[in-house]
Amino acid sequence: MNNITVIGSGTMGNGIAHVFAQNGYKVSLVDINQPALDKALATISKNMDRQVTKGTLSEEDKNTALSKIKTFTSLKEGVEIADLVIEAATENLSIKLDLFKQLDELCKEDTILATNTSSISITKIAAATSRPDKVIGMHFMNPVPVMKLVEVIRGYATSEEVSDKIMDLSKKLDKIPVEVNDYPGFVANRILMPMINEAIYTLYESVAGVEEIDTVMKLGMAHPMGPLQLADFIGLDVCLSILRVLHDGFGNPKYAPCPLLVNMVEAGFKGVKTGEGFYKYTPGVKEFTVSPQFNRK
Repeated sequence: MNNITVIGSGTMGNGIAHVFAQNGYKVSLVDINQPALDKALATISKNMDRQVTKGTLSEEDKNTALSKIKTFTSLKEGVEIADLVIEAATENLSIKLDLFKQLDELCKEDTILATNTSSISITKIAAATSRPDKVIGMHFMNPVPVMKLVEVIRGYATSEEVSDKIMDLSKKLDKIPVEVNDYPGFVANRILMPMINEAIYTLYESVAGVEEIDTVMKLGMAHPMGPLQLADFIGLDVCLSILRVLHDGFGNPKYAPCPLLVNMVEAGFKGVKTGEGFYKYTPGVKEFTVSPQFNRK
């Protein structure tokens, strides 16, 4: 597999494109508008500059990697020579099903179709295509250039050959792949999201404040980031979406999202992406403070 197409140029998409290009693959980055693609290229360049500063990437290698990324606003043109397509679009089932139907029609017969979904059923996505044996999950972690883990999720019909190829490919990216089966939330989010949800309930029930909850988990459990800060970083809307997938998939009330999380998302407080969630973030400033909504009297 030499020609990789990444669908979606947001945080995950540009991170995935970055890693493939840095490892010598030709990357086609696809999005619906050129400004989004231009922003993605600027982000990739900025992140590679950090690597150059740290001495983990040379200036020459940076320029070589950037030259391997081509951008497309046409899905047809972006996937026509792809050996592997990785979808990193919005975490929305209907969008993904529609996209995979199109990919099935536009891609070569032997192209592997992967999704970076963090919770949606690979089996359900694969059923929208005529090649379910060639559909698989590649769940990268954020930030992609830094985090080593890739959850490789096999759908019900995913072939052994395709699974082996994606496991090997992930290792060539200097990642550590872990193969899991296709159940709601897979492993990472099935464990992580209930913890985040419980942290939100702990705040909702006034057991402790935002900083206190995060401090307990950082100092007591050696987590590098508290669950409320992590929720802000992931995006509260994404957390809510995943919890709903878990709740619907298992029918178990323990996965029901906390009402506080629902209200925050509906009010537009989605974390870092909107400038405020459990904490308030100021562009260009590293320090952040607890949202005024949660300042304890």
